[in-house]
Amino acid sequence: MVKLPKEALDIISDSESIKVLATVDEEGNSHAAFKDSLTVLDDGNLAFGEEFEGSQTNVNMVRSIWFDKNVELTVRNRIGTIFQIKGKPYRYAHSGPLFKKFYMAEREKRGADSELAGVWIIRPEEVKNETYEVRKKEEDEKHPFFRHFDRASVRKVK
Repeated sequence: MVKLPKEALDIISDSESIKVLATVDEEGNSHAAFKDSLTVLDDGNLAFGEEFEGSQTNVNMVRSIWFDKNVELTVRNRIGTIFQIKGKPYRYAHSGPLFKKFYMAEREKRGADSELAGVWIIRPEEVKNETYEVRKKEEDEKHPFFRHFDRASVRKVK
């Protein structure tokens, strides 16, 4: 398990940030879903509530845990800082204190008739800052002579 940098933790903790989980089905087709409930647990693992047992996300998460496959989370704050976190699901809580915490938060957010199938816990294995300025610097250092043709053809006009 990798330790997430403070900047990534801050984004995950921010209720206004965007949090997207990407999974794949048995044929390798990708599926992405917003996961506003994503949070960091005290042990450094990530958790989110899954509302419906039969959702594509839940089906794909079950497959990922059975076959030891990665899932990917992308989080972005209001100013455009982006982190990509790859990890493996390792537990699904459908009862107990963690489930109750997420269930009560779901009811508070959506009302007494809301659903929560369970809480997925993901162990982060890789984290990468995908913010444009960070990635551009990395690419410029790694490939100093790679430039798209457009950049070569654009000239300032006086």
